[in-house]
Amino acid sequence: MDKINIESQLKGLRNEIDEIDSQLVELFAKRRGVTTKVGALKSQVGMPIYAPEREEQLITMRRKQASDAGVSPELIEDVLRRLMRDSYVSQDASGYRCVNSECRKVIVVGGKGQLGQVFVDLFHRSHYQVDTLEQNDWAKSESILAESSLVIVAVPIRLTTTIIQQLNNLPKDCILADVTSIKESPLNEMMKIHQGPVVGLHPMFGPDVSGLIKQTIIVCEGRAPKNYQWLLDQFQVWGAKIYPVDAKAHDQAMSMVQVMRHFSTIAYGYHLMSEGADISQLVEMSSPIYRLELVMVGRLFAQDPILYTDIIFSNRENIAMMKRFAHRFLELLEGVDAGNKESFVGMFNEVSDWFGDYADIFLQESKAMLLKANELKK
Repeated sequence: MDKINIESQLKGLRNEIDEIDSQLVELFAKRRGVTTKVGALKSQVGMPIYAPEREEQLITMRRKQASDAGVSPELIEDVLRRLMRDSYVSQDASGYRCVNSECRKVIVVGGKGQLGQVFVDLFHRSHYQVDTLEQNDWAKSESILAESSLVIVAVPIRLTTTIIQQLNNLPKDCILADVTSIKESPLNEMMKIHQGPVVGLHPMFGPDVSGLIKQTIIVCEGRAPKNYQWLLDQFQVWGAKIYPVDAKAHDQAMSMVQVMRHFSTIAYGYHLMSEGADISQLVEMSSPIYRLELVMVGRLFAQDPILYTDIIFSNRENIAMMKRFAHRFLELLEGVDAGNKESFVGMFNEVSDWFGDYADIFLQESKAMLLKANELKK
């Protein structure tokens, strides 16, 4: 078959592909229109946008359909999950039901900050009366707080205690909450300063979220949980997952989930700089997993250093945790320096056993993440 004939056939097939792709775009647009209507219906009765059972049921059905049709189930699942993320955005745009119509006013202290703005926007979209209290507003704070039913403290960690101590004249039925990444100290301060409902909150997301669908909010009980239950219900209407935990247990976990991870990432970035590493060369020569690690390191250094400084310096107990980590690092390094491979393998297997089933679960999750990371590589 000559080249001209092949080019002619290729052109015909490519035109056919273009037509199919065009039809797909039209179908996606039609689907988005339907999901927007679904969001509007859910908002009328306060149903959460995210329905995990429905999502998994849909994925299971379409994977089977794909397999029967000779199409990769993984491909179909990937496309559907991306479509679902988009549908959540379309449903999110339709607004939310207000769980507590008797709420007088929501005050977000630091509501013009990055995280504060997220909550201000969400409460606005649920038709609450919302106001903010900023540094320059304290002269008129008494009038701003007078009609509050909920006050959320959304200021940097280093300022949280000072701000809480100034909130000593809230209405007795007002809920006082904070959204910092440490919980025991702020919760104790809130309990001392306010005799009404108190709750500690830790949103496990950054200010770049567009909504709370599939996001986690950790809740530490303070006082009168029945009185602030409507607030947790509102979070769930917004799509968030509520995870209750004791304040002390929260702070202990965060020393590993946040503090140690941030500190080790900062130390690694500092090491790369000090070694004079060529980042562009590392990127070009990296495997998908190492590229993803570099992405996470670079992502941290693209943000506000004060945020991470506050988290790491927030609790003296964090230092003890990081010292134990450094000790174990050096302990392993000494074994490598001594050439003790048997001991290293033994340690590896011991940790693997400790992870148990999670090791395989995380392996599968990481494979999916790495495929996506590789697709984004330019």
